[in-house]
Order: sequence, then C-alpha cells, then structure tokens
Amino acid sequence: MTTLEPKEVFSIFHEITRVPRPSKHEEQISQWLVDFAAANGIACERDEAMNVIMRVPATAGYENHEGVILQAHMDMVCEKNGDVEHDFMHDPIETWVDGDWLKARGTTLGGDDGIGVAMALAVLTSKTLAHPAVEALFTVDEETGLTGAFKLKDGCLRGKKLINLDSEDDGQIFIGCAGGIDTLAKMHYQPATLPQGNWFAAHVCVSGLTGGHSGDDINKGRANANKIIAEFLQRVYAATEVQLAVIEGGNLRNAIAREAETVFCVPFAYKEQLRIDFNHYVADVEQQFGEVEKEMRLELESAELPETVIEPAKAQKLVAALCDCPHGMIAMCKDIPGLVETSTNLASVKMKQDDKGAFIEINTSQRSSVEAEKHKIKDVVEAALKTACDEVTHGDGYPGWAPNVQSALLDVTRKAYETLFGSEPKVLAIHAGLECGLFLEKYPYLDMVSIGPQMYGVHSPQERLSISSTQRCWAWLCETLKNL
Repeated sequence: MTTLEPKEVFSIFHEITRVPRPSKHEEQISQWLVDFAAANGIACERDEAMNVIMRVPATAGYENHEGVILQAHMDMVCEKNGDVEHDFMHDPIETWVDGDWLKARGTTLGGDDGIGVAMALAVLTSKTLAHPAVEALFTVDEETGLTGAFKLKDGCLRGKKLINLDSEDDGQIFIGCAGGIDTLAKMHYQPATLPQGNWFAAHVCVSGLTGGHSGDDINKGRANANKIIAEFLQRVYAATEVQLAVIEGGNLRNAIAREAETVFCVPFAYKEQLRIDFNHYVADVEQQFGEVEKEMRLELESAELPETVIEPAKAQKLVAALCDCPHGMIAMCKDIPGLVETSTNLASVKMKQDDKGAFIEINTSQRSSVEAEKHKIKDVVEAALKTACDEVTHGDGYPGWAPNVQSALLDVTRKAYETLFGSEPKVLAIHAGLECGLFLEKYPYLDMVSIGPQMYGVHSPQERLSISSTQRCWAWLCETLKNL
C-alpha cells in the first residue's frame, strides 16, 4: 500500500490499518494520533472523550484567510467472515491491492473513515500545500453512537467552515444527512427441557449475503439474514410443532445482517417434509433475491438434540415479532430524487445472559431525514417487538443535517472540482448518519460540506476503496483548501 499514490495519504493510511480501533475501543488509535502530532511538531489537544484536535497555522500568503476544520472519525466497523480468524482488538488489518481497489482479507478495511483521517493528517504534515489555518478534528465512536460528536465541548473549535471527510462517493458533495435512533429489545425466558418424544433436530444457516451499510445500502434490495431465518421458522410453525433452541444473526446495528442460524426440533415424522418445505423456501428466497445475492447460501442439516429449548410460547411469539418487525426502505424523499427518506434495519438477534437469566437481544436502528418520520418508524418497530419482548428501549438518537444550498463553502468546493476535472460534481444529501448535525447543534454558524473517495461494501468484509478515486479526492481537497 505504501507504494500507492498519493504516497503522503496511503503511507499514513497504512499506519492507521496497523492500529486497532473498534468503535468504543479507540484508546490505541487516539494515543497514536497524539503521538503522531508530537512526532511532527503539530499542536494537539485531547478531550475527556478521547477526541483529538490538531492545529497548524496558515501557509505564506494565507495568513488573513478564514481558517477551516477538517473532520473525520477514528473508529471503524469491525466485521469479518465467519471462517476468518481475526482479533480486531489486537490484529492489524491485512490489506491487498486488486487492480484499482484496496481491500482487506476477509474483514472490513476501515477505509470508513481511516482514509479521511489519513487525508487530514497528510494536509497537516504537507510541506508544499497552500492552505489557510487548519484545524483537524478526529472523533471517537461515530459508528455506534456518535459519542465523540455528542461529547465535543462548546468553544473547542475555532473555524467557521468544516469539511467532513466521511463520504464514500466519487465526485459528490454532500450537504445534508439523515437523523437516526436505535431501538433495543430484550425477551427474557426460562430455558426449558426438550419434552419427551421422538424429535428431529435441524440446523439452518444463512451465509454469503452482501450485507452493507444500513443507511447507504438499505434501498439496494439486499437480503437480511435475520428476516430469512425468521420467515422460514414462521412457515415451520404453521406446519407442525416446533421446539426452538437457537436463533442468532447479524452483528452491528449499522450493518445489514449477512449471516444467521437457528437450531430447532420438529416431530421426527415431519423430517422428510421439513426438507421439502425448506427447498421450496429456498426457491422462493432465490427468486426474490437471486439477482442481488449471487453468493447467498441457505443450508439445512441435521443436528444433535439440544439439552434445552426456549420456552415454546415465548419462542413462537419471538419468531412472529421478528417477521412483523419492518426492515428496509420505508419511504423515499419527495424533494430530492433518489434519496431514501426513512428506513429501518433489523440488525442483530443474539442469545445472552444477564442477572435476570437468559434472554434474546434484538438490535435495530431507524433513520430519517424527517424528524417526525424517524419517531414514527421507531414506534412501529417498538410495537412489533413488544408483542414478544419484556423490555424495549431507545437510544438518545441524533439529529439530521438540513441542506444549505446557499453555502459559500459548497460554492468553493464545487468550483474546485470543476477546475480540476472539467465537470460539475453532484450535490446531494445522504441517507446515513454524519456527525455534522451534532456539530450544528453546538456551532450553529458552521458552513459544512462532506466529500470522500469511492468506497463500496462499507461495514462488510466486501469493503473496498478505489485508489484512483482517492487520488482525485486528494487533489480536490488540496484545490479546495488553496481556494478558500
């Protein structure tokens, strides 16, 4: 990777991929940033949340120009394929180059938003780039709660213009984003002994799905492994008696579930019919998702009889609730063509233990660019999950970022692109959570845009970063800074 151009960006990104930085565990990357600033003679401060702010003065001739803030988040989504051995708390990301793409081996790459961090640091350390005074803000925990942006103190930023480096689309300027909120449900239950009888135990596994970002990819028709498992179980419940022992799937609230599994028992007399019904279901799923999910695998095999099962009445209610819980795009924006307005993601289903005993935890997230619609879909999800769960709670949520088409920074950024590439960039809003809405709450005068190089498959092991797009984005950022 260190041989790629622009070397000043990719050499820093290489170092970042060597530092563990899961969301909510940013201790190592935060300290690495502080050490980087010290090694390069850059003024630096770190707050109680572990956010890091660096500052460099204007270059010659730009002393009287208004300063600018470059912003990126230091954490990454940690997803891996089930057959990959990787410890995100200790192991470096193994990267490789495939033509124009930089990829990771079986894990997320962390280009979201490590490449944004790398570009900001490359600006701060450049000896040739012309720019006004630059502040660089690196926040923690953007991916699972925007904690760093929430805890950013008033008065710590000096600039009035902010360039967010957390977008993933070449030649596009984002000037708005959706707000979001999480809905978490728990169903406590008493493990029950498998009743006497002649039972057949089956293990059903869903794997190979594309997954992806629960905002940016939610309208692309991708399958959700949790929904596939729940809807198959619902068919089995309709046909025979079921004893459910295991149901798990998905991982992170901001990723579409790629894998899921279940273990359940049916009367032995239903064994052959179960295989027939499963084959019919697989055909239905392939008809629905086959064009999108080329690598999808649904497998049924026999399993050992489980020692315990979930309370039967609660288990059936759980499956029904998962089927009723909405997932996917709910509404498109009426004002901006092609933009998703409202969506919800059935992110994960996990079997856990706490001081009350065994429980199933269901994690979901809702997004909308309309505040009222965000809460409306949150209430729909809550109502569905309450039919089975004894606890349903919501996160604090975060606000959206209302577009400002009169932005002076937008005008400079747009003209810089036109100068370099001879065409107009697209100006859009995004159906994903950026920290910009929270910055506006603390600094309502901020003029902001968001840009970034082309990435696909973020929040999944298919994540890949375009090398040529990174070159263009770096040139674009430098031209924008020069013209501020």
